[in-house]
Amino acid sequence: MSRSEPASEPVWKTPAPPSYDFELDDFQRRAIAALDEGSSVLVAAPTGSGKTVVAEHAVAEALASGGKAFYTTPIKALSNQKYGDLARRHGADAVGLLTGDNAINSDAPVVVMTTEVLRNMIYASSPALRDLRYVVLDEVHYLQDHYRGPVWEEVIVHLAPEVRLVCLSATVSNAEELADWISTVRGKTEAVIEERRPVELRNLYMAADRSAERLHLLPVLVDGRANPEATRLDASATRGRQRFGDRGGRRLHTPRRVEVADRLEEESMLPAIYFIFSRNACNDAVTQCLDAGIRLTSVEERARIRSLCDERTAALSDADLDVLGFDRWLAGMEAGIASHHAGMVPPFKEAVEACFSAGLVKLVFATETLALGINMPARAVVVEKLSKFTGERHASLTPGEYTQLTGRAGRRGIDELGYAVVLWSPFVTFEQVASLVSNRTSVISSSFRPTYNMAANLVRRYPADVAHHLINLSFAQYQADRDVVRLERRLDRAEARLADARSDLVCERGDAVEHLRLVRRLNEARATRPSSNRLVDDALQRLRPGDVIRVPGNGPAVIISSTARRGTSQLRLITGNRRRISAGAADFDELPERIGTVELPAPYAPN
Repeated sequence: MSRSEPASEPVWKTPAPPSYDFELDDFQRRAIAALDEGSSVLVAAPTGSGKTVVAEHAVAEALASGGKAFYTTPIKALSNQKYGDLARRHGADAVGLLTGDNAINSDAPVVVMTTEVLRNMIYASSPALRDLRYVVLDEVHYLQDHYRGPVWEEVIVHLAPEVRLVCLSATVSNAEELADWISTVRGKTEAVIEERRPVELRNLYMAADRSAERLHLLPVLVDGRANPEATRLDASATRGRQRFGDRGGRRLHTPRRVEVADRLEEESMLPAIYFIFSRNACNDAVTQCLDAGIRLTSVEERARIRSLCDERTAALSDADLDVLGFDRWLAGMEAGIASHHAGMVPPFKEAVEACFSAGLVKLVFATETLALGINMPARAVVVEKLSKFTGERHASLTPGEYTQLTGRAGRRGIDELGYAVVLWSPFVTFEQVASLVSNRTSVISSSFRPTYNMAANLVRRYPADVAHHLINLSFAQYQADRDVVRLERRLDRAEARLADARSDLVCERGDAVEHLRLVRRLNEARATRPSSNRLVDDALQRLRPGDVIRVPGNGPAVIISSTARRGTSQLRLITGNRRRISAGAADFDELPERIGTVELPAPYAPN
């Protein structure tokens, strides 16, 4: 590979490293130079900026030196795509694939796999790990995923120390911290950070207006600040909601999917990816567009789409195709509209990816899995909602998740601008949209937690002290230790303030601290001794207005009302000399007994 700033000229064995017909960016050259110097690297750069070039360099170097390279991804679809890319570059004999669905040429020197497969190989001490030179961890920011994130940390901690890592991440604000942790665990790791997008992104806000024929399409930011026109527009909807008091009275509403598709075509913003966080909703969106008669393809494109679809589904029988709704799916494909989600069978999903990458399918309704590194760039990205269901609750998108979704907008070398369109929602204000768009802070935090499977593997492979040490090497522990230092300092300051306060409590009249201690002991004694008050209170609760009882210090008295205050009964009574008194459990030395009854007038109004 030619580099404009080589660190040193390595001596390559055959095959030689790949060459490219474009000039490498500075961050790519820096990352490659770090690899040539024997370091692991963490490359944090926007989606579509070319991070994969660094991984391909590591794969080529492993092959050139007679070693192995494993390329790991978080999802099967991305594994399948990387397998195809590497097989075309290095030949099918040199590349294998291991996922839950496929096992192809697993003994090859280059194997693409999901991260869980590599974790299992490490725990099983698989012979395939011999001669392993590099491991590529694609989408390494996935380690913050609540359910699967710990797998990335397990791989980083347990891999043999001689294996070098190529970690590819979206742009995050604490990339240096992550690289420092990897350096602590594995040795020198260079953080290479690129914040510039290869294609400029323009964020837009789309709203439907009952009083207007066209959808509103406004920039979210103007001169780096929230667009005042969009702010006024959203505020008018808020006033409408207050005025009319129901949803039907709002002037604005969320644009329908068919309307959005028409406007994207009108604005020449296709091809586009329309993110919906529901598999069924993605399928429904395609049906809605078909029923509305939307057609985004030419005759020639439809013929190519049918040919690609037939090729990808050739292994499926007619009965299988009928069950899968092939005819309806193909109708959407030929119209240039498709859905893409993890619930689709692989042949259908691969056909969608192939047709979209070829520019034949113009609009894909997809779940967020499409944002995870799959090479399907578009001119525009639409985000229907800024919240999603996490499996436990609905949560707002983080700045990092929004950046990941919109990273697909803008095709390098094709588009001068990429577009990210957020739809109006009654549940999210425009100020919230503008804040999310302008927020550049995306922090990776560890989701590491010891699981039963992890504990069983650690106990099986290591002595207890070594297993404990390995858990302490996690990124979670690394982040926690830094927090502990800050907490210790706060504790020191708090203890100093407490000591000052205690010295102020001592004076010539006595020690206030000792007084407080005695009061506390008295309260504790009262709380722990057998309570006669409860028995008295129970007796008071059984009494009724009109009952006559003896009240210590007041003689016989007639109950006129009974109320409960702070969990105890309070009586209001009239004594023999017509004086009103109040009494509770604390006023009686023994259980009160009814000694008579006075007939009360009807209706009875004690006040």
